[in-house]
Order: sequence, then structure tokens, then C-alpha cells
Amino acid sequence: MSAKIIDGKKIAADIREELKAEVAALKEQNIIPGLGVILVGEDPASQSYVSAKEKACKNIGIFSDDNRLSADTSEEELLKLVDQMNKDPKINGILVQLPLPKHINEAAILLAIDPDKDVDGFHPMNVGKMMVGEETFLPCTPHGVVQMLQRSGVETSGAHVVVVGRSNIVGKPVANMLLQKKDGANATVTLCHTRTKDLSYHTRQADIIIAASGWPNTVTAEMVKDGAVVIDVGVNRVEDASRERGYRLVGDVDFDAVKEKASFITPVPGGVGPMTITMLLFNTVNSAKRANGIN
Repeated sequence: MSAKIIDGKKIAADIREELKAEVAALKEQNIIPGLGVILVGEDPASQSYVSAKEKACKNIGIFSDDNRLSADTSEEELLKLVDQMNKDPKINGILVQLPLPKHINEAAILLAIDPDKDVDGFHPMNVGKMMVGEETFLPCTPHGVVQMLQRSGVETSGAHVVVVGRSNIVGKPVANMLLQKKDGANATVTLCHTRTKDLSYHTRQADIIIAASGWPNTVTAEMVKDGAVVIDVGVNRVEDASRERGYRLVGDVDFDAVKEKASFITPVPGGVGPMTITMLLFNTVNSAKRANGIN
């Protein structure tokens, strides 16, 4: 048996086409969704990521207010800019690209963002709403994982999901989202981490494995039961002398071996990655609709 590949690029493209149609309909009502983007410093990965977000906004018709600040920008200056965006009616979503320089308190910046414009879904108020099942902005990568499962026809209701990794960005929120009492969830969830004893004992029982550990080959073939669904959130660089750049990207799952046992699997790259920016766009469009009383 060889697993069916869950194509994140295709699913992301489908969602973006849906969003493009929504944005066009909003523009007919003189509503233009706006995303405020703040990048502090010159981290190459962050610059590349922000550029991709700006391109994605343009592609579906969202207004993007891009602010690239020097690495020596003070916390006070950054807070002032966030406050300006909070008050700007043209801005429906605010994205402060992380990580920030060490002299800036990330928690203070995230807390300063208006929860109604927190399209990353990281504000404690929105995290709390997610926990109790209220409507709110869902964190982009976990929401992307849930969308991939739903749009691939994977049944989560009653399924045993094992999440490997307990980060605030992926592990904890995706576990919470999948145990909610609603369509596309209703799973029994086990959350594993670095202190879990005998990880493979848990993963071998899983109908769905979500790997978000941040380490290559965390999940190997002997840890996966036949027919399981495997979602690989990890992106890791490993040395590869055969590549011109000297490395290749791999996930947290031993893809080549596990795909021979799984029923569905996501590749790296081309799996979960494209979904993150797409769900950011989704949240921004929804924010614009909420701000204008549109359900």
C-alpha cells in the first residue's frame, strides 16, 4: 500500500480562489480587506516569509500595508505603530512577524494587538475563545491542518488523533481544535512531547498522527499502524552534498518509509506549509466581514 498524497499546494490554491471571489464581492460593497504587516530587522527567513504574504495579498485583492523596520527599532516605537494600526479602519488584520529582536518583549507586542485584528490567533483572548469553542481567529498553521483533513475527506469524529509536539503555535492549538464538539473535530486526542514515555506506544494506536516536533525522523514506519493518516508539520534542514545549496528540506516524518503504511500523508515541502499563509488571508477576509456586520 502506498499512501495518497495530501497536496497542500492544491488545497491552498482552492481556498485562495474562494477567498478571491469573496474579496471581489466585498469590493462591490466598497469593502477592501486590509492586512498590516510589520517586520523588524533583516532576518532572511522572515523577509522571505513576509514577501510571500505580501504577494499572496496582492493575488487575492487584499490591501497590504507593509512596514519594514530596522533591527534597532525600540519597543516603544513598535507599540506606537501597533496602536496606529489598531485605530486604522483600513486595517482588518495585524501581523507582527516573529521572532523579534531580543530587546523587544514579544509577549507585550502580541498583547497590544487588538484581539479583533489578531489574524495570527495568538492573543490570549482569542486563545481562550478557541479553548472554549467560541468563534474566533484560529492560529493559521493548526487551522490549515484541520482544513487539509476536512478537504481530503478524512473522518475525525471518533478518531484517535496523536499530536507529537506541544508548542503554542501548533501542538496545543491543533489538539484543542480537534477535540471540540463540532463538525471536523470530535476526535479523541493524545498530546505527546519530549517527556512522553514510549512515544511509539501512543503513535501505533493513532488513526491520525500530526507530527510537529521540530526534529527529522521523529516518526518512523514502525511507529505507524497500517492505514493511519499522517500529517507532517515539520520543516527541517538536513545536510545533502548532492544539492547545490548543500541541504534539503525534510519534515518530522520518515516520508519514504511511512508512505508505504499510511493511507494519507503530507509531503515536505508542499504539504502543510502553503496552508499557513492561506489561513492568514482567510482570517483577514473574515475580520473585514465582521467589522462590517457581514456573517
